[in-house]
Amino acid sequence: MAGPFTGEPHKRTGLSPARLVSIALRDLRSGFGGFYIFMACVALGVAVIATVGSLSDALRDGFERQGEVLLGGDLAFARMHTRATDAERQWLAGKGTVSEAATLRTMARSIDGEQQALIELKGVDAAYPLAGRVEAKGASFHEAIDAPGDPGVVADPVLLSQLGLGIGDKIRIGQVDFTVRAELESEPDSVADRLTYGPRVFLSIVNLEKTGLIQPGALVRWRYALKRPEPTGAVPEDVGAFRELAKRELEPSGFVIADRRNPSPQVSRTLDRLRQFLTFLGLAALLVGGVGIASAVATFIDRRRDVIATMKTVGAPSRTVLWIFLVQVVVITLIGVAVGLAVGLTAPRILIAAYGDQLPIQAEYAFSPMTALISATYGVLVALLFTLWPLGRAELIKPSVLFRDEVAPERVWPRTSIIVLTAAIAATLLGFVLMMSESTRIALYFCGALVLVFAVFTALGYAVTWIARRVPRPKWPELALAIGNLGAPGGLTRSVVISLGAGLSLLVAVALADASLTRELTSRLPEKAPSHFLLDVPKSDAAALVGIVEREVPGAHVVEAPMLRGRLVEMRGRKAEEFKVPPEAQWVLNGDRGLTYSDTIPEGSTLVEGEWWPVGYRGEPLISFERDLAGHLGLKIGDMVTVNVLGRNVTARIANLREVKWESLTLNFVMVFSANTLENAPHNLLATVSLPEGTAVAAEAQLGRAIGKAFPSVTVIRVRDALEAATAILSKVMVAVRAAGTVTLLAGALVLAGALATAQRRRILDAVVLKVLGATRRRVLTTHLVEYLLLAVISALFAVGLGAFAAWIAVTEIMHIPFSFSLGAVLMALGVAVGLVLLFGAFGTWSVLRTKPAQALRTA
Repeated sequence: MAGPFTGEPHKRTGLSPARLVSIALRDLRSGFGGFYIFMACVALGVAVIATVGSLSDALRDGFERQGEVLLGGDLAFARMHTRATDAERQWLAGKGTVSEAATLRTMARSIDGEQQALIELKGVDAAYPLAGRVEAKGASFHEAIDAPGDPGVVADPVLLSQLGLGIGDKIRIGQVDFTVRAELESEPDSVADRLTYGPRVFLSIVNLEKTGLIQPGALVRWRYALKRPEPTGAVPEDVGAFRELAKRELEPSGFVIADRRNPSPQVSRTLDRLRQFLTFLGLAALLVGGVGIASAVATFIDRRRDVIATMKTVGAPSRTVLWIFLVQVVVITLIGVAVGLAVGLTAPRILIAAYGDQLPIQAEYAFSPMTALISATYGVLVALLFTLWPLGRAELIKPSVLFRDEVAPERVWPRTSIIVLTAAIAATLLGFVLMMSESTRIALYFCGALVLVFAVFTALGYAVTWIARRVPRPKWPELALAIGNLGAPGGLTRSVVISLGAGLSLLVAVALADASLTRELTSRLPEKAPSHFLLDVPKSDAAALVGIVEREVPGAHVVEAPMLRGRLVEMRGRKAEEFKVPPEAQWVLNGDRGLTYSDTIPEGSTLVEGEWWPVGYRGEPLISFERDLAGHLGLKIGDMVTVNVLGRNVTARIANLREVKWESLTLNFVMVFSANTLENAPHNLLATVSLPEGTAVAAEAQLGRAIGKAFPSVTVIRVRDALEAATAILSKVMVAVRAAGTVTLLAGALVLAGALATAQRRRILDAVVLKVLGATRRRVLTTHLVEYLLLAVISALFAVGLGAFAAWIAVTEIMHIPFSFSLGAVLMALGVAVGLVLLFGAFGTWSVLRTKPAQALRTA
């Protein structure tokens, strides 16, 4: 019996490492027969990971190098509601050149008031932009918006198309009529601005003030770009140090400060998460391909069975066999990694050249050694993980067993050292995944899901084989032979079930999650869901607005709530940025959030912990938090939180926690203050309008026009239009996810091809025996067809079950929406499984049928 694996082959085999390598390479001179699937599986996974990494690096590099243009300066200071005070402007002006901009959502209307559309309005001063330039068609940018006399705007062509307008036509914004003087082609700092829902319209900040839209409490985002002069003794040379200085000296102001190194943290986080997600898909493809790697090694051992047996018969130590084959496997792995890196490092150049102009960021490709190293590491670890076990088994099989292993395989476990080494590689791979992941929790979920998928389909493969060997044979010969093939030694069952099952499970899970989300957004609106949201309703006009709604649509119901914006700056006496929160809660700390005050529990909320303050409460400031978010932030009743509202810090004690039914679409907020805290602050109202069932579309449109004519500053958003826009965005995201998921299925297809190649020699011999016994080509073909159909249907049905379970967990436990089953996803899984199995099976069957019995028997 061979001794323990020491890593020193020459001491145990009598051959030096150089001699072992020489023998292994000499054996490979005859070609890579049996290793092409191996190389393809490794190359595919490495190529996906390298492509994702290189493209992400290119976007991040471009994002950082163009930071000044994307941000509009070296630094940007932004806050809601409140314009910079004279003292704040003086401080900024003393540090460099300043440009002021104000953005808000409002309505643009035709002069007759019959047509209106939601827009993203942006008022800028004469210094804008400090970096980059605004591209406009029809007139230069500042000539269009700064011309004296007749006020002008630069508008997105989408808006002009919606309202049926062109350059030279009039458009009404707020209380002022403007002339469209140019069409907007591009703006330099759009990425750094908040998420936009409507087309952009530019005007001068002087004319913006005349519209009547800039009122106390209006939802206006004021932003100040700063371009620093050449470093002097008064200004820190490092932009990071200057940002810290600004945060200290302007701390009470409530500004959100960004600098050119990372002009939009939200975009950076999105790029990081996208990279992580797509890398996971590449790793999933690589691991699914690992089954093909193991099959390729099995094919390799099968084709060298006589050589191995002969070597052992003449006295070659088992370790010699192991090391020779291991050297060959490493060589093939490195070739696959090299091919994958070549593709992965080249593809981003092609993608950037083809689609770079459609990106808001100019990607700048550069070779990244770290990306190449990460991709290669994944490829080598996965290849070793799936090859050591079969090589370790071959090492210990006796010569006599090797000769008869094809018909009577012996269950042999590798040596303990090989098992330990395989476990160590698996642990190293897991550790590497966790180290490279932005979120350890998500990475653990991903790894756990992969282990579950492999465990389920491995168990299924063994179960089908076990049942096929014991089930009574039917009278139909073709079906009996097909069932026999399912349970035969060295059959296709386990490889096909694993290779198809993993990829199909992912696609089914994505399809069912997509169906549930789409159904939730389009056809599962609550029975009492509002029809419209009204933004920036002045408190003094609330009663008049309700009167107009009731006059235009009798029976309509209006609900109002105070609406302010504020930013969490401290929790439990610590700065908010010092907290490490999970990704799903990070959004609440990024910039400002909507908030309100109330004497009563808001509709759609349920008190789950603590007590609500009494009506007319006049004690210390209190706040109510949404329960799940409070848990993510580590907050509990009695904790103190500080929110910057209108440039002032407001500290309140958490009095209670609420469960919020966001799907009801009622007016609800993460944070609700006691009324005495904010009721004297300048603010407007947010309102919902619920129309009676069966209200005509024409009546809805007339209501919007009536509100617009009476209250030009009020923004009207139709709920169904907003949901349709969200559905459109979701559909694009899900298409991209499905496209990425097909990579895993492609890996499964390669594994399937490898499984067929592994079993090809045995199937040829089986077919020859059947032909000798009188079976026709039709009967052999039918037998194979039935076998393939059984494998495809079994794999697809279990993939549907596992994919449905994963989708159910995702939509009910993570997204908190009802699960919707989709028959289309089931039919898709069945169709893909049957199609792939029949496609690859047809090639294998054709080779079997065209083999002449005499030739096969002579070489058997």
